[in-house]
Amino acid sequence: MRFTINREEFLKGLTTSSRAINSKNPIAALTNLKIELNENGLFITGSNRDLTIRTLIPYFLDDKEIIRNYQIGSVLVNLKIVDFCREVKTEEVVLEVNDETIATIASSNGNNEMTLQCIKVDEYYDVDLEPDSLEITLTKNEFSNIVNQTAFAASLKEQRLILTALNLEANEGKLTVTATDSARMARKETLVPDNISFVANIPAKMMVEVDHLLEGQEYITISIGDKKALFSFDKIVVATTLVAGDYPNTKNIVPKVTNHHLMVKASEVLSAIRLANLVTERENVVDFSMSPENVQISAKSSQTGSGVNKIGAFQYEGSPLRISFNSEFVSQAIKALGSEDILFEFIGEMKPFVIKNPNDDSIIQIVTPVRAYY
Repeated sequence: MRFTINREEFLKGLTTSSRAINSKNPIAALTNLKIELNENGLFITGSNRDLTIRTLIPYFLDDKEIIRNYQIGSVLVNLKIVDFCREVKTEEVVLEVNDETIATIASSNGNNEMTLQCIKVDEYYDVDLEPDSLEITLTKNEFSNIVNQTAFAASLKEQRLILTALNLEANEGKLTVTATDSARMARKETLVPDNISFVANIPAKMMVEVDHLLEGQEYITISIGDKKALFSFDKIVVATTLVAGDYPNTKNIVPKVTNHHLMVKASEVLSAIRLANLVTERENVVDFSMSPENVQISAKSSQTGSGVNKIGAFQYEGSPLRISFNSEFVSQAIKALGSEDILFEFIGEMKPFVIKNPNDDSIIQIVTPVRAYY
């Protein structure tokens, strides 16, 4: 295999696909990039088995020749090729492979050259990147909103692997995405075609990774299979394995009746929480005291001291209530809503409470209070 290629386009493809590689992977082949040139263009694949990213570089882009002087073939090449292409400054680089085991990458002016030991391509993990028949297409903004408004609430602990996933359920024209770590829940609804129906548990960190790759794109197509999900956009395909198992039933977590309602500015609550956190200890637990006359967020610490922060403008309905919560959970929920006004709805002291945008029913946040001893 050999080819001369535009360096910037090659580097872009190498960098994108290398995001899927874990350099400490015990499978040697998966610490390399798979580079394959065929009649459709140059395919660059990186994988750690759980996540696979394949990028296509075509022969021409907008009538500009990107790949020339080529001979088709494939190879597994060390990640050092990325660093080489980043450092050299020529418009093109030349890659040539001998006997599937040695690759030479050089600047087009011949001033820079590096030889890399390679692995035969037949040792690579067999990755299925063929889409299934079930597909949905979302705008970039729709996908980003789903990720940004839910993924933060997924668990980071793998003791309960299912909680590290986002639960996607499409039915009757609505895609509902749910995240929970058992102490909080985030749920986002997005309209989709009526004929789409599926349930899938996709790792939250993979959804975040895909969202990072979407910069500058307009649409993304998601294909759901029995064991994998594919994300396709521009000339990139991302595959991730689904998390097996039944997701916890969260349908009845949202309370139907609440007894206390607080409307407040998001900026005021966030500022009061930040000030209260100055005296909290590592658990970041703060107290929320509410009445029709006064709303305040306070905290105290045996080592630091105490602080009280009153909310200026608010509307409160209900009897006086005092509740304690993890300040990080509430701050993340408020930021995810992206609303100037925030509505809190409470049942009682130790019951999960609702945080929502009063003007957007498509997103809801639930946080479980923390027991505190006053």
